[in-house]
Amino acid sequence: MHPLPFFQQQIEEEIQKLSFGKEPADLYDPVRYMLKLGGKRIRPALVLMSCELFDGNYPDALPAALGIEVFHNFTLLHDDIMDKAPLRRSQQTVHTKWNNDVAILSGDAMFVVSCQLMMQVNPKVSTQVMNHFLESALLVCEGQQWDMTFQHTVDVSIAQYLQMIELKTAALLACSLKTGALIANTSQENASLIYEFGRNLGIAFQLHDDILDVYGDEEKFGKQTGGDIMANKKTYLLLSAMELASTAQSAELNRWLTLTSFEGKEKVAAVKNIFQSLGVKEKTEEKMESYYEKAIAALHSLQADESKKEQLFQFASALMLRQH
Repeated sequence: MHPLPFFQQQIEEEIQKLSFGKEPADLYDPVRYMLKLGGKRIRPALVLMSCELFDGNYPDALPAALGIEVFHNFTLLHDDIMDKAPLRRSQQTVHTKWNNDVAILSGDAMFVVSCQLMMQVNPKVSTQVMNHFLESALLVCEGQQWDMTFQHTVDVSIAQYLQMIELKTAALLACSLKTGALIANTSQENASLIYEFGRNLGIAFQLHDDILDVYGDEEKFGKQTGGDIMANKKTYLLLSAMELASTAQSAELNRWLTLTSFEGKEKVAAVKNIFQSLGVKEKTEEKMESYYEKAIAALHSLQADESKKEQLFQFASALMLRQH
């Protein structure tokens, strides 16, 4: 079985071949720009890897893999508008380089293109693949809405947060793996198990991301840590702290959460002190590990060549050990 970097390279080459209309330029230029910003191409590579895992011919899955990647970039484009983000991968975001109206419509075009690509798979599996893709796309939209809703909601439970990251982050990772399985025409049991692998790994990935944002090495992380704390983002760490805090600690947390003017490093240090006293980093690591173990258990249960499965074991391990 080919390694992950091989599939990532295949995706990169295929993206360069994608053709879009020339006019109107303000519709298609942002699409080309967004796709050229780069990225790790993990999700589409997993489509190909999953297809080959189940003895499928990976080129058969290329259109769907590209569809997943175009859709993923569409969600990033629209997320940037909602977040008012000026940069994406150290470059201007589409809505900053052009404007909000152009960005919205170009994003809509990307979604249409993603559907066209998904429909290019073998007709024998196209309906099943497309239905699964659209179901997953809707889950991602639900997750994004919950994320925005939580920004203005005082009482968010840990269970609600876990559901949100399952929808927003894990659903597309799981969709990518199941899509490859469907194209390879494997058993329904295998398709369900590879989905569970992706779903649980996706949740573990986001919990790891929460930890890195607060405790990561800034040089390796590539940006200043503590961004979630400064933005009052409701992460597993913060929600755990709010649940475990004493009356005094709760008052201190709420003071920092409601301050409109503050010195960033001071706020991060103060909140991290509360986190440390409550052991929320360890609590988050335990939860992350539990989801990781569920993912590995699903992978062990797959009916597939053990040497091929090893590539996914290595991928999962690397995802949990990453420092950025």
